[in-house]
Amino acid sequence: MKHLVAPSILAANFGQLESEIEMINSSEADWLHVDVMDGLFVPNISFGQNIVKTIAKHCNKIVDVHLMIEKPERYIQSFRDSGADIITVHEEATNHLHRVIYQIKETGAKAGVALNPHTSIKNIENVLEDLDLICLMSVNPGFGGQKFIYQTLLKIKKLKSQLIERNCSAMIEIDGGVGLQNAEKILEAGADVLVAGSSVFKAEDPLLAIQRLKAMPS
Repeated sequence: MKHLVAPSILAANFGQLESEIEMINSSEADWLHVDVMDGLFVPNISFGQNIVKTIAKHCNKIVDVHLMIEKPERYIQSFRDSGADIITVHEEATNHLHRVIYQIKETGAKAGVALNPHTSIKNIENVLEDLDLICLMSVNPGFGGQKFIYQTLLKIKKLKSQLIERNCSAMIEIDGGVGLQNAEKILEAGADVLVAGSSVFKAEDPLLAIQRLKAMPS
């Protein structure tokens, strides 16, 4: 399968949100990645259900919602109702991961789990078969524009090997510091989805940046 590109709306110009989404709609992007932050699980606050609803209303791509929030089980249905096609929760943010995965699936959304850079993939070994998506954070979550942590490449390889060995269909998504300078190595390691924020929205030509990310060999 050809890899997917998911620009992160967190890096967009929110004064021109509708036109930024229209740009994504006209691009070769596959998904639109939406980071929801609560100021507790991560040291930043982004936006909630109403903004997600507005984004989903204007977006004709898959809406990939990444919940960087504590106790995400409280808000799964409301984010699905706001237009999320994929809902990803952090392994570190809930005490009942298996239950939350199936809570997501019961809404009709695809279920993802995210891991912070320091979190071992061993922590999700018992739920690999249940997942549609595994998001490996390649920066410490909370802020855009950070540098890619290259130790993530080894983590991708280990996870890909496990997924193949166990015949699991979950896709590997990489989030943080992804750009043209490292996308090829990330894909070589086994990633399926590239989340790109600053490298797309801050580019001189965002459409070309997406096109070039999409054209990378995988």
